[in-house]
Order: sequence, then C-alpha cells, then structure tokens
Amino acid sequence: MAQQKRRAYEEWEYWGKPLPGFGDAAARLVVIGLAPAAHGGNRTGRIFTGDRSGDWLYATLHRFGFANQRTSTHRDDGLRLTDAYVTAAARCAPPDNKPTKAEFANCQPFLERELQLLTGARVIVALGRIAFDAYLATRRATGKPAPRPRPQFAHAAVYDLGDVTLIGSYHPSQRNTQTGFLTQPMFDRVFATARRIVTA
Repeated sequence: MAQQKRRAYEEWEYWGKPLPGFGDAAARLVVIGLAPAAHGGNRTGRIFTGDRSGDWLYATLHRFGFANQRTSTHRDDGLRLTDAYVTAAARCAPPDNKPTKAEFANCQPFLERELQLLTGARVIVALGRIAFDAYLATRRATGKPAPRPRPQFAHAAVYDLGDVTLIGSYHPSQRNTQTGFLTQPMFDRVFATARRIVTA
C-alpha cells in the first residue's frame, strides 16, 4: 500500500510497515481501532495520524484531557497522550480497507502482548464491531475469563468485565461521520463515560 500514493502526498516517504500502538504506557484508557489508514497511519507511521478518523479521535481525546493537543498530523508533531493508549486490531493498511481473517490472526499476538503490558488498563474503548470482537478474542487468548453472556456490540454499550470496562463505539471513519451515523455528541458520550470510570 505504500507504493500507491495520493497526489497530495507524492513527496512523502510512506512508513509502509506494521504500526505499533501509541501513547502512555501507564494508561488506564485503551482505544482499539480497526487498522491503519492507507494514507493516514500507513503514511505517517503513527496510528490514527494524518487522516479524518484521527482528526476526530485525537480532538475528542484532547477535549476529555487525554491528549495535549487536538491535532495529529505526523510522528514529530508534539502530540502526547496522558492516561491513554491507542492501538489497532490489524497493524498494516489492508487492501481496499478490508482486513482478512488471516490478517487479524497474524496481528492478534501483538495486541495480546500490548494488553498484557498495559497493566493499568481499566477501560477499553473498541472503535467498531471488528475491534470489539478482536478485543474479546484477545481476552480469551490470554486466559482471562470469558464474559457470560457474551457482550454484544452497540454504540455506547458499557460492559463491566470485572478487571476492565469494555465500551463499544462506532468507528469515526469518514463514512460514518460525514453521513451523521456517528455525530460528535455520540462520540463524546463514549469518552465522557470512559473519563468518568478512569477517574472514579
């Protein structure tokens, strides 16, 4: 995907490699997305950076005190997260923005290891059904108790899993935000809940 550049970014040297997570190693809030955008994280080398989804996410994290600035344009833009960590279920930009089951399976060990290292995590916000399911699969794979009944994805649905609280959210993709399927007040509701839980 790093060979197929947009005209606006022809001068960029695309990252074009698997993306690590980004944020505070002591985070109590962990945000899980789907995969790097072809001309966002795949270009800039930082998750949710340089695309419209990142514009929404980091501006919202800033509003709720998890980020020092509203914008995320490149790896050296000065963005810092406090008490938050952002990662994804898949680590490479998938063709046609549609990761396969094999891609998720290949990437799952990285998400497992990240979550094992993020020992302070109290809230997981899953951006989209796929990220929601990926978190539950990762949970099972790392030997944590499987919740019964199984949590069902819905926007702003909140599940107390004992060790963490899982919150579902629609993904802030351009398709969702431009059509009004996800509005700013809806997204704010998710992060207001997350903020309330981590500071309780």
